[in-house]
Amino acid sequence: MMGPAHALSGAAAWVAVGAVAAVLDEPMPWPVLLAGALITAGAALAPDLDHKAATISRAFGPVSRWTCEVIDQVSTAVYRSTRGKGDARRSGGHRTLTHTWPWAVMCGAVAAAVAVYGGRWGVLAVLFVHMVLAIEGLLWRHARVSSDVLVWLLGVTSAWMLADILDDPGNGSHWLFDRPGQQYLWIGLPIVLGALVHCVGDALTVSGCPILWPIPIGRKRWYPVGPPKGMRFRAGSRVEVKVLTPIFMGLSAIGALVALRVVG
Repeated sequence: MMGPAHALSGAAAWVAVGAVAAVLDEPMPWPVLLAGALITAGAALAPDLDHKAATISRAFGPVSRWTCEVIDQVSTAVYRSTRGKGDARRSGGHRTLTHTWPWAVMCGAVAAAVAVYGGRWGVLAVLFVHMVLAIEGLLWRHARVSSDVLVWLLGVTSAWMLADILDDPGNGSHWLFDRPGQQYLWIGLPIVLGALVHCVGDALTVSGCPILWPIPIGRKRWYPVGPPKGMRFRAGSRVEVKVLTPIFMGLSAIGALVALRVVG
């Protein structure tokens, strides 16, 4: 899947979590719903750090391009050192390490640790990175033709405003984890969800996705999980653009109404 569909599916997934929480009579504060949806939208682009041509490679200029090169090399090395007898030989690392559940969990854990132990600046750093990615994914047409600096400024402004709102009592800094020192511990959850949603989206495409690594399936450790081949589509195809993208937008709208208890 391409960046916009990944971002939309990520936002829709978090809003769906908010809707379920509302149905279970444990509604999210609206700032958590909003911030979580944007974080998940951004995090749903992050697994493509192993692809030099992906949206995320352009998001932070030379820093993200260099990071993509490093992650690609690391992913390639991990693939080669852990591949099973049935796994094919390959030269690149795209859709390997960063497209697995352990990577998703690790990213969420690291982000939560940065937010909890880094104080306000740690929270701002996590928010800034994911706000920029959300802008690149959700507003990709505008982001591509505008200056990187403008996108970064919008990311900084969004992150600062969200942090101020979330810090107000009852607005969500202690959502789900309410003990002292656990503020913003929840921030890792939308990041894990976004990465997993990305993997599920890629699993629907022709190549599949090795989301279950390192669990062996047959003779493969990097088994490309996916539906039957007749149900798969190519990334960027009409199915993704004309069918799935509108579905994600509709589900996000409906989920938001339920999560905010406007309906239901």
